[in-house]
Amino acid sequence: MAGEEGGSGVVHHVDTGSYVLRPLVQDIPLSAEEHTSEARITSVELCDDNLYIGTSQAEILHFVSIPSDPPDESQEQYIFASRLQPAYAVQTTSQSRTLPGVQTILVLPTVQKACILCNGTLSFYSLPELSPAFNNITVPNCTWVGGIDLSTTLDDEDGGVSIMICVRSRVRLVKIRDEARQVRDIKFPGCLKALRRRNFACVADEHAYALLDVENQQKISLFPISSLNENSSAGKVENISSNPEPNNGRSSNLSRPVSRGSDLDSKSHGRSSSLGAFVGGLGRRQGSPQPGEQGMPGTITPEQLSRATSPSQGSSHIRNVSTPEAPNLISSTPEKALPLPPPRVDSLRGHSPARLATQMPLAPHISSPTPGEFMLTTGTGIREPGVGIFVNLDGDVVRGTLQFDQYPRAVVLEGAGIDTDSSVRSSPSEEREGFVLASMSRLNERRQQQGGFEVQRWDLENGGVKEWVAIPDSDHEVEEPYAQESYGLQSVNTIVKVPFPEIGTLLRSCRLKLSRDSTMRGQEALEDWEKRRNDEEINFARRLSGRNSRTVVWSGQSIWWVVRTPLVAKLNNTIEEVVKKVPKGEAFSELTRSEIIQIINGLRGIEASSETEFLSLEFIRQKSSLILFADLIVRSSSLPNIGSSDFRITEGLLTEGGIDPRVPLSLVPLLNEEVIEGQRGIWIHSGLLSVIERYRSKIRKPFEELRTTDLPNLLKRYLGSWRQRKGFGSIADEKEVFQTVDAALLRILLEQDAEEPSRPSKPSPTRIELYAIVDSGVDCFERAISLLEKYKQLYILSRLYQSRRMARKVLETWKRIIEGERDEGGGLSDGEHEVRKYLVNIKDTSLVDDYGTWLARRNPALGVQVFTNDSSRVKWEPRQAVMLLRRKAPEAVKVYLEHLVFGKKNIQYANDLISYYLDSVLSVLGSSEEARAILAQSYESYRALHPPKPTYRQFIIENDVPLSWWHDRLRLLELIGGTHGSDFSYDIGQVLTRIEPFEEDLVPESIILDGRQGRHKQALRLLTHGLGDYHTAINYCLLGGASIFHPTSGSASTVATPTQEEQAVLFGYLLTEFLRIEDVSDRLERTSELLERFGAWYNVRDVLELLPESWSVKLVSGFLVSSFRRLTHERNEAVITKALSGAENLQIASAFVEKCTAIGPHREDAP
Repeated sequence: MAGEEGGSGVVHHVDTGSYVLRPLVQDIPLSAEEHTSEARITSVELCDDNLYIGTSQAEILHFVSIPSDPPDESQEQYIFASRLQPAYAVQTTSQSRTLPGVQTILVLPTVQKACILCNGTLSFYSLPELSPAFNNITVPNCTWVGGIDLSTTLDDEDGGVSIMICVRSRVRLVKIRDEARQVRDIKFPGCLKALRRRNFACVADEHAYALLDVENQQKISLFPISSLNENSSAGKVENISSNPEPNNGRSSNLSRPVSRGSDLDSKSHGRSSSLGAFVGGLGRRQGSPQPGEQGMPGTITPEQLSRATSPSQGSSHIRNVSTPEAPNLISSTPEKALPLPPPRVDSLRGHSPARLATQMPLAPHISSPTPGEFMLTTGTGIREPGVGIFVNLDGDVVRGTLQFDQYPRAVVLEGAGIDTDSSVRSSPSEEREGFVLASMSRLNERRQQQGGFEVQRWDLENGGVKEWVAIPDSDHEVEEPYAQESYGLQSVNTIVKVPFPEIGTLLRSCRLKLSRDSTMRGQEALEDWEKRRNDEEINFARRLSGRNSRTVVWSGQSIWWVVRTPLVAKLNNTIEEVVKKVPKGEAFSELTRSEIIQIINGLRGIEASSETEFLSLEFIRQKSSLILFADLIVRSSSLPNIGSSDFRITEGLLTEGGIDPRVPLSLVPLLNEEVIEGQRGIWIHSGLLSVIERYRSKIRKPFEELRTTDLPNLLKRYLGSWRQRKGFGSIADEKEVFQTVDAALLRILLEQDAEEPSRPSKPSPTRIELYAIVDSGVDCFERAISLLEKYKQLYILSRLYQSRRMARKVLETWKRIIEGERDEGGGLSDGEHEVRKYLVNIKDTSLVDDYGTWLARRNPALGVQVFTNDSSRVKWEPRQAVMLLRRKAPEAVKVYLEHLVFGKKNIQYANDLISYYLDSVLSVLGSSEEARAILAQSYESYRALHPPKPTYRQFIIENDVPLSWWHDRLRLLELIGGTHGSDFSYDIGQVLTRIEPFEEDLVPESIILDGRQGRHKQALRLLTHGLGDYHTAINYCLLGGASIFHPTSGSASTVATPTQEEQAVLFGYLLTEFLRIEDVSDRLERTSELLERFGAWYNVRDVLELLPESWSVKLVSGFLVSSFRRLTHERNEAVITKALSGAENLQIASAFVEKCTAIGPHREDAP
């Protein structure tokens, strides 16, 4: 039993039954008088926060729900608000009669109206205060009201609600909205109950059931309520309109007025049978009484069965009589009083079936489990077993039958049924399993009749296992008449969540405190936050700890909710029983593990219909999977040979359970270091804390021992499935969860990679997994950096940075690898080229600035390509690039500018290239005396050399100084010295201006600039006396000063050679300077050599005039001999030329004479 009998309440404990009772209202003041023993509850209805209780004293007790006081109590409280006496006609007769009181309370929330049937009179009220509506209109002689369409919430677009009112010989369909408007009358006398599905209504009178088509005014007669009666018209289709057409036989389905919805019928069980054959098997048939012989129509209740007399028409008076102005739209016309029902006997035993049928008619019960079915009850007697029969909209019997131990006093159906889809469920919160609750009485252990209700499934063929729930305070002596049983069962309008503290105890969240210190600042702040969170969880658990219910039972002065037993409580107890079989710290046996798995398998296919059910199923799955996982770790420590099936099953259950992955990871050595509690900690179902506490202290093995099993692979797959949930909004503490998941997965892979060999050209499978994880991005970014640094995986670290598009960190890591830092596994084979390609493809100017210049310093030729590549996303102006390279990579400036000047043929950047050289050289000379001394020493050392000696350029190259400005000066000399041809030009004046303060230090530069300006005397003077580079001075004369200080492989040949006259002038200047050499021996030697080698460019007379008289002829003998030979040669050439010219002249003259002779004379007449 789910509810315990005795006392005034129900013991609050969780049982294994399907239903339990929870108190709704206790100690109800059923009567305003002191003695309330005769007052009983007859009807209960709940509409939102308003509870209406009808009593046998024709009163409505109005209770209003208020917030619980104190606030931490979860049980709703109802306070008494008012007492209402509905209008009804009090009829006096010669026979005493007990009136039934309030028979029906029908609330219509959509139109804010209520219909109350009290002592056969129907009245209308406004919700929620039950003020009279429709001008106090009443309907006397009413037997029943209801018939709201169960298939929809509103009948039409205007928001009105159609109800069915049973009066005398007809059923009226009335539309309730701002007024009560009659829609139509349906001829069906003595109707006691009706249930409607759109255009079809199942109705019942005192004897039998029928199926009505309210739209087409047709009726299909069904079987009798009592199987002792015989209904010869069962299955016959009748026209009940004002002009009925005779139809003496049952029509086929094709002849019926409208289709009955075959799609809905197809969802029912296919079993059907003939009505006559089915009902005939329930008991001996008798002839059905004619309409004139029927008892008084009305709700068949114990009170009605005790009536002995019929009311007299003339002796009645009306309480709360309707006003004369009230409309007569739905009031009944005056007719004769209904005949009395037969008097009730105290016991059915000892009477024949025919007598029982007339003396104790059974109350009809009509329910509708699905939109296409009705469930009807039939039996032989009140204390005898009853049968529930399902019929479809065609009147055919479907499904199987339900057996009741006793004919029900009331029947309530719950749930949509497991064989129906979600489209036919009345509300999203409706339970899936279908149950039927039938109230009746049974003998208890004290040999007393006690009220209760029988529970079984209506959606299963055999009804499932029957259960019995006793109603407290409902026992009475066996000898007491049936009419005095003061208990009841009813479904109310509003669905209410009934509190279940047991649910909250298991499902509320509690903080899982790990051994490591919390990251919150200060213990006081931690305690304050936890207190607030715990208060929130308690409030949440209170809201969560409830089950929806709309079914109530009552007995005496109390009303209880009828509530489904929570699934979580039953299954949690089952799991605990399994766990208790095993000593703490020991592994489960195969049988025990299978029992846990069986519990989870039993949950498959169950879809949660509420938040409580969802969390309940989640909790059971999480607890079961966590127990299996923890046990697997214990087994892994002691039993090395474990079947892969254990790991696969555990993995699947962990994934299905959806437990916070930090919880199972906290049980795994090494990986528990990666668990991030976060500032708010880890909060799990409180029912899981005992499992964690049980196993966490028992697992002491290092991860190295677990690595030999399949546990790492299990965790990899499990964590991988969690990674696929990123972005799901339903995951609590998403940041900390996925940081933990990624860190643990990365840690496992790094551990495995350390054991596997890998090469850059052929990475191992584990390394490929590592690449995939970091490339897809990880949430534990900082922790991942720490782990990769710890395991020396720099290349993988760079890929991690790439996943975050952290280009600076990528380049920084590559830089570390290129510069020689240790990288396990390799992966970056050609680092400098990877850097160049990466810089070309990024659009961050600062990065290209920093790492492009770094690469240019390391490899100028490669680094400059970053700035010169036409496909680079960062475009550099040449001047900006020069400034950048000058500041950060001076060695690359030459390469870059040469690329512009010579590669791109951008001659306009020649001045930039020269300017760079000048900046580099002059800045050093201006600030460093040492640099000047180096230059002066180079000049002095060169002049001290004895011929034959190299040119000054060759000298300074061979005697290189390892200083950057020295190399820049060499390049400057090469550039301004005319190495690159006559097309190359630069701003001579600007260069000359800049080096003017350093003329004594930059002698070669001054020589070149003097030559460029045509100051040849000055240039030759500096070459002769400043440098002592006589060879270069001779070249200067030969080349006209256009290209000097160039390498031997240069392009001097491309320079235009001056004429001999121009060369002769320059050689004359040079001879003059040679004659001024201070050293006499050098003077004589250099002059003699010059005259001997280049005497052809000198005039003998001019030379002789310049030579000192003290010089002997021998010193210039070579010059004189060559000169004389040249002069003699020239004279001989002149004589020969003259002779040849004379001969040529004679030859021409002879040819002229011959020509004239040939032409002859020509005469011209004078004018």
